[in-house]
Amino acid sequence: MSFINNWLRSDIKMIHAYYVPISSNMVKMDAMESPFSLSDELTDQYLTYLVDAQLNRYPSPSSDKLNQTLRLLMNIPKEFGVLLGNGSDELIQLLALACDTGDTVLSVEPSFVMYEMITKFTRLNYQSVLLTDDFEIDDDTMQKAIKTYNPKLIFIAYPNNPTGNTFNREIIEHIISSTKAMVVLDEAYYAYTTDSFLTDIAKYPNLVLLRTVSKIGFAGLRLGLLIATQDTVNQLNKLRLPYNINILTQVSANFLLQEKNTINANVSVILAQRQLLFDALVKINVLKVYPSQTNFILFKAPNTNILFDFLKENGVLIKNLSLKKKLINCLRVTIGTEEQNQKFINIVKKFYILQRV
Repeated sequence: MSFINNWLRSDIKMIHAYYVPISSNMVKMDAMESPFSLSDELTDQYLTYLVDAQLNRYPSPSSDKLNQTLRLLMNIPKEFGVLLGNGSDELIQLLALACDTGDTVLSVEPSFVMYEMITKFTRLNYQSVLLTDDFEIDDDTMQKAIKTYNPKLIFIAYPNNPTGNTFNREIIEHIISSTKAMVVLDEAYYAYTTDSFLTDIAKYPNLVLLRTVSKIGFAGLRLGLLIATQDTVNQLNKLRLPYNINILTQVSANFLLQEKNTINANVSVILAQRQLLFDALVKINVLKVYPSQTNFILFKAPNTNILFDFLKENGVLIKNLSLKKKLINCLRVTIGTEEQNQKFINIVKKFYILQRV
């Protein structure tokens, strides 16, 4: 046996690394990224702005300027605290590190895979509550789980990934008010939905929000934020690694995230394209298409794996979720440009004509 296998924690050996498929020379519609790159004019301005970045120095330790940029972009009330992370994944890990060894983390299933992975990395216990067949949270089942497991953390993606829906607001409020756990609502897709719990932080001291800039056009920056009461942020900040937001991310975000009109315009395009893509998928009568409050659409398809491979062979990469609980025969497609969406639809139509399903 190799040195690393003798040395490594036994539970880590049982975990699979997060898999990212090769996407070279493909239309990439698998990872909920924005399809819009910077305009030539904005690129020139951005590169000029980067010249002043002092790469020989450590970045601002508290990212104060970036903090204010994000507050303006997302209309975050000044009385709330904001903590920045190297992607929201780092903030999920930070929350887990604040728990005692053996504490329980509760979430729903299916949901964002990193809740479970990070729980296991940090030697906490993970429990999940299955969603209903229409991807809702059953209030009674969740309340029983809270009483049984007495969780320290509850993670709920709002809207949910990979199902695309927001949950019943009254059920979420019941969860928050009925537990001593810290309830973390992951609003990664806040820009594409009509509801948010941002202002509810003032009402619930155990409520924490996570957001990211990855879904609004800047996945490459790896920038996430945690929003909570100032007292909560002050305590969690003790666990943040020094200089966790590198200088290029800080400088880039400070410039690019001030383009609020452009960001909002791109979001509007994606919302319009989401409706068009949804309508086009619904017309393929062998598919079951689920409503979405995100920048992706989940759908159930016959011959799922064959369709997934057919799309890849024709240069389009989406996400195959067909082995997940509650997601048998399901695929997830990210909303792209009008041209990308049309290419995707044409391939799906061609596939089912050829299959004569």
